[in-house]
Amino acid sequence: MNRGFEQDGDAIVNVLPLPVITVDAEGLITQANIAAESFFETGLNLLRRQRLSELLPFGSPVIALVEEVRQRGASVSEYRVDIGSPRLGGSRIVDVFATPLAEPRGRVVLMLQERTIAEKMDRQLTHRGAARSITALGSMLAHEIKNPLSGIRGAAQLLEATANENDRLLTRLICDESDRIVKLVERMEVFGEERPIERGPVNIHDVLDHVKRLAVSGFARHIRFVEEYDPSLPPLYGNRDQLIQVLLNLVKNAAEAIGPDAVDGEITLATAFRPGVRMQIRGSEERLSLPLEIRVRDNGPGVPQDLLPNLFDPFVTTKAQGTGLGLALVAKVIGDHGGIVECESAPRRTTFRLLMPMLLAHDGRATRT
Repeated sequence: MNRGFEQDGDAIVNVLPLPVITVDAEGLITQANIAAESFFETGLNLLRRQRLSELLPFGSPVIALVEEVRQRGASVSEYRVDIGSPRLGGSRIVDVFATPLAEPRGRVVLMLQERTIAEKMDRQLTHRGAARSITALGSMLAHEIKNPLSGIRGAAQLLEATANENDRLLTRLICDESDRIVKLVERMEVFGEERPIERGPVNIHDVLDHVKRLAVSGFARHIRFVEEYDPSLPPLYGNRDQLIQVLLNLVKNAAEAIGPDAVDGEITLATAFRPGVRMQIRGSEERLSLPLEIRVRDNGPGVPQDLLPNLFDPFVTTKAQGTGLGLALVAKVIGDHGGIVECESAPRRTTFRLLMPMLLAHDGRATRT
């Protein structure tokens, strides 16, 4: 075969957004494109030293599918195959397309299409609907609760001036509880803000470094941080202060999940460029490209599987003393930016993933840092 054609073929395969791998007659992986390296979170050199059976969960139907392709000498597809494992994270539902290569004999090409991407998109609509619901709730609470609470607290303070010691304990309790409710309402009030956010070019690595400095100087001083940054990432189009708030929230949640007594606690902050993901803008026919990926991963115990579908809904929390508003706020801010937030969780591997728009020049091209 013409060498130039081979090089062109490699280039074409590498720009495909879907994972593609080649398996030889012995089950060894011989080739993988860039999307496959990203999907399996393993470099090409390491992939080439593994068998397909080592990469996938025990008894995976993909192994039988490859053997069927070899025997039939024809392409075979299988839909909605779960290849999830502790190594790959929770459930990973994919469509598998397998086809034989003429030479060398026994070699099979596999292409994977992750079904969970479409399902994640559907969940984003649910997250945004929840955010809109809590927006209305926040506005109502601010008006209907804060004013009466102010009157209750004022009355308690008047009573306290003439009360005996035992009664002062009760009036102080009224004041303290009123203050606590006001703080909760003020947190809810953030959701009621409908003003357009000011956005501009943001270097997400500067934001992550700032969040890390805050964390290691306080709540995460006992945790090791790992940075896996793509240095060529273009600027993100967003609001720096809000993104700091979002990522600080995610890092704090990760630190709390790991716990204060962990000796091997680890939080990974990662960025990558992922072309091919698009999201329709609310109230518009325009589809926004979301190629910038930011990940916060921890090795804590994980999120209960029954909570995952509703994790970003208000008042859903795994913490005994939590309000369940932190992740709802994350969903709102990222949704306001036109982005996507998702969580994948397994024991010792919980990942929050943000997919965000990048800053475009006036001619529509991506700008670079």
